[in-house]
Amino acid sequence: MNSEFVQAIELLGKEKGINPEILFQAVEEAVVSAYKKNYDSSQTVRVVLNKGTGEFHVYEQRRVVDQVVRPHDEISLDQAQLLNPDYVLGDIVEQEVFPKDFSRVAVMNAKQIITQRIREAERNLVYDKFVGREDDIVTGIVQRVERGTVFVELGSTIGILAANEQIPGERYLGHDRMKFYIVEVKKTGKGPQIMLSRTHPGLLKRLFELEVPEIHDGVVEIKSVSREAGMRSKIAVFSKDSKVDAVGACVGHKGMRVQHVVDELRGEKVDIVKYNEDPATYVSNALSPAQVVRAEADEAEKVCRIVVPDFQLSLAIGKEGQNARLAAKLTGWKIDIKSESQAAAAAAEAPAKEDGEKQ
Repeated sequence: MNSEFVQAIELLGKEKGINPEILFQAVEEAVVSAYKKNYDSSQTVRVVLNKGTGEFHVYEQRRVVDQVVRPHDEISLDQAQLLNPDYVLGDIVEQEVFPKDFSRVAVMNAKQIITQRIREAERNLVYDKFVGREDDIVTGIVQRVERGTVFVELGSTIGILAANEQIPGERYLGHDRMKFYIVEVKKTGKGPQIMLSRTHPGLLKRLFELEVPEIHDGVVEIKSVSREAGMRSKIAVFSKDSKVDAVGACVGHKGMRVQHVVDELRGEKVDIVKYNEDPATYVSNALSPAQVVRAEADEAEKVCRIVVPDFQLSLAIGKEGQNARLAAKLTGWKIDIKSESQAAAAAAEAPAKEDGEKQ
């Protein structure tokens, strides 16, 4: 090894963003490994690398003992004091060794271990970069699709979009650029795994945070999100400033802000709901676009009974119950929806039933 080798290691560390000390340590480990593998596997050795000249020195180590049992790592007190009279029992005696052709063997071994260390360091850098970004969004480029799993290029690494995290019906073509939600960052033997999602409610929340400055600044707060990915979602928002309309801020001028979110989600419908501390009002808002005539919240049973005009009953419930289902998820309340005629009929039946019971 020479000074050029040392300079090459330092340059490599800078290019890869890896602390050169990690690579120098790898060189010393490689020299120790090469010595044990090719000369004496039982011998304890220490390696010192001169980072100025690139030269290294190998020292065999033996412990000073009364009686030598293991000659490869022990030396008697008498022999040790012949080398240096100051040695006492328990000291470590180091003697430099000069094995034949060792420099060539050590360099070959060092290259292998440095390559391994670089790979490990790069994996750790990727893990450290993404582990703090769980529950955040990232822009990626679709690289390929294999057996239903989408592999996404995220700059220095590849993210994984499993089949159950994909929006039903959404196509993922090579070189497509889109945003993904980081669900989990896992450390594995093959390097970090970045697990992504296109269906997570958090993706919708983060997209609005990007599009709406009032949310980023903390003036408007997202209270809740419910989502049936690829079809429809609801998001409840609240303004901490009476002068700022939370819903209007999210919709944006001519609907541009919400449209950007819808475009990113490939046409998924998004209802923006005004949050209210009063459960009856909140649930009524959540059933938008249906108009609610009357709402009563039963705190004990956590049920909100809703009455809507006859012609809006199907709108309130939604196709296959979707609107009511999303509203229930959004608010955390069970919702019992009746039309005005159904509510009137139920009210008329109640007295008649009571009279019958009295008779």
